[in-house]
Amino acid sequence: MKAVILAGGFGTRLQSVVKDVPKPMADINKRPFLEYLLERLISANVTEVVLSVGYKQDIIKNYFKDKYKSIDILYASEDKPLGTGGALKKSLKLLNTKENVLVLNGDTFYNLDIKKFYQSALLNNLTLSLKPMQNFDRYGSVEIEGECISSFREKSYVDKGLINAGVYLMKSNLLESVKEELFSFEDFLQEQKCIHYYVEDSYFVDIGIPQDYKKAQIDFKELF
Repeated sequence: MKAVILAGGFGTRLQSVVKDVPKPMADINKRPFLEYLLERLISANVTEVVLSVGYKQDIIKNYFKDKYKSIDILYASEDKPLGTGGALKKSLKLLNTKENVLVLNGDTFYNLDIKKFYQSALLNNLTLSLKPMQNFDRYGSVEIEGECISSFREKSYVDKGLINAGVYLMKSNLLESVKEELFSFEDFLQEQKCIHYYVEDSYFVDIGIPQDYKKAQIDFKELF
């Protein structure tokens, strides 16, 4: 199995507690957050990962170099803004595979069963992982109908719903039809007629704000 981790974000909201490093390198109990993601991929037998990097990318490259334990690492460098879609498109090309590719956000940890997710989504062009959540307003919610996602809703308070957990399985050539070099993957999702989904109620944390960054430091002591 091969994967892409989108690790090029600035982490603006986290600057008050995490300075001078890209957000995926935020320290969690003396280990960078990105290391935990790679450990999770190792447990799912992922053998090759492209790290999509931009902001202060040399910090990531110097730390991980071209291998982390059993995972070979490649880098898709965003030397000019490409947007999430452009960065992902560049990363998928580097993998040079016809197999389905696992895609993760570099600032979220979702402890889903990756092997089960992979098998259930193998025949689809694109599948999103969805996390059930209650009493939230930080995330947009996702509406489903039958086997497809019917809509993505803007951030607002929701008593009970589903959020996009930031783990995807997609055909490696999914974005080849997009001619633009700079584009948003989120906008691309909005334009799709039927996106399949996979729901699992597993541990989830997004370290994008100081409150949840501190929460991860506590939670990871039990998870790892």
